[in-house]
Amino acid sequence: MRAGNLLRQLDQRLLPPLTRAVARLGDRSSRSGVLSWAAVLSAAAVLGTAVWAVDDTPVGDRTVGEVTRVGVADGDSVPGYLRSAAADLAALPASAEAAEGGTYALVTLDAYLPPQRLATVLGDVGVSTVFGRVPLPGRQTEIVKIPALRVPDDVVAGMEQVAARKETEAADYRARAAAVDGDGVGERELREQYAGGAEVAAAEAAAYRTGCACVYAAVVRATPVALRGVAARPDVRAVDPAPEVYRLDRTVFTPPLPEQRDVVRPPADTGPSPTPTQSERPAPVISAPAPSTPVGESSEPAPVVTIPSPEPSEPEPTESAPPSATTSPDATLAEPSPSSPPS
Repeated sequence: MRAGNLLRQLDQRLLPPLTRAVARLGDRSSRSGVLSWAAVLSAAAVLGTAVWAVDDTPVGDRTVGEVTRVGVADGDSVPGYLRSAAADLAALPASAEAAEGGTYALVTLDAYLPPQRLATVLGDVGVSTVFGRVPLPGRQTEIVKIPALRVPDDVVAGMEQVAARKETEAADYRARAAAVDGDGVGERELREQYAGGAEVAAAEAAAYRTGCACVYAAVVRATPVALRGVAARPDVRAVDPAPEVYRLDRTVFTPPLPEQRDVVRPPADTGPSPTPTQSERPAPVISAPAPSTPVGESSEPAPVVTIPSPEPSEPEPTESAPPSATTSPDATLAEPSPSSPPS
């Protein structure tokens, strides 16, 4: 009931009796006392109604701001995580979830796979997102999250979008390097840092253009029986069920990288040449300012980017992440967010 309606009801119920009482009283002193009490009662009613109106605000979604995390955190034991995921999958009941479309789960792969291999590994379950990263030896490269309702077509399309963005980043780095004036030590180092950033971005662009073996995890939704079937396939490292997840836009998935075998820690950036086949000369460790927008949540110091969905056939919620992020060379300066554990 609104405050105005309550006040009107109070007026209708309180004022007529008070009026009749005043009419029956003849002496001035009694009338004055009754009016005083009426004023007190009216003030109390107004004050109580105001307090009630303040407390009667609608209750909104109490889950706003809450984030569910699935995966690993910095310092976690990878073997321990794999055992825990296997135990959770084995204990997952096979009844209630099937009627509502299944259970969300994080599928971690044993190695980086190309898009075409995903059809064999994930083809018979519903896929929401895949995680990709160009595994350049000794370099921290950017993690990307690609919405992929159709595998492998959406993954290939998402990689092409990443490649275009990386080519733009490489050109921007080269322009910044050319714009540095002076021949001092600081100027030379800055030019080298920008040049190294351009090399890494160009190498990532070239890899994604060719549909590289870069996918290492996926978010899927299926019945417990189907999830156990996925876990038994040769290329699958773990299936971590998340029955507590109902909304992907309030969930952060942090799968371990294939090379992380003992403890989750950021991969060392030793600065080799940014192409996997060349290791003749070390490249500088990049710490120059990035040409694009701020970093997002990540499972390693390199940032995460979400690729726009390529017009899915039906609406599917996606994980919240920034639309773009800095290229991986700048990750050496940016500390990981406390809420997003590094992998």
